[in-house]
Amino acid sequence: MQQSKSIARYVRVAPRKVRLVVDLIRGKGVGEAISILRNTPRAASPLVEKVLNSAIANAEHNYSMNVETLVVSEVFVDQGPTLKRFMPRAMGRASKIHKRTSHITVVVTEKQVQPKAAGAKTGNKEG
Repeated sequence: MQQSKSIARYVRVAPRKVRLVVDLIRGKGVGEAISILRNTPRAASPLVEKVLNSAIANAEHNYSMNVETLVVSEVFVDQGPTLKRFMPRAMGRASKIHKRTSHITVVVTEKQVQPKAAGAKTGNKEG
């Protein structure tokens, strides 16, 4: 089974926020996944859509897969390096700010079409 993969690294959105979005599209067909992402009002949605479109283009161009049968088989988010910043506070103090980054990975595969068995019954009850 062939698969196509696309990765976006060092994306400036916290992984926890991106995971909320990628959980919505896991296991869905690519057309449905794109429509879900376009209608999800989160900052990570356009970023995930961009990675998904890249994976679809990789599948079509590099592996000659049929776009109609593609399914999001794997999608996950890993934590990237954290940018550490300081914010001035009252009485000369400072507090840390962690600006987290993400690595978004999308893997698409072709859906296997199950041929129907020749002698299988289709719900007829005999009795």
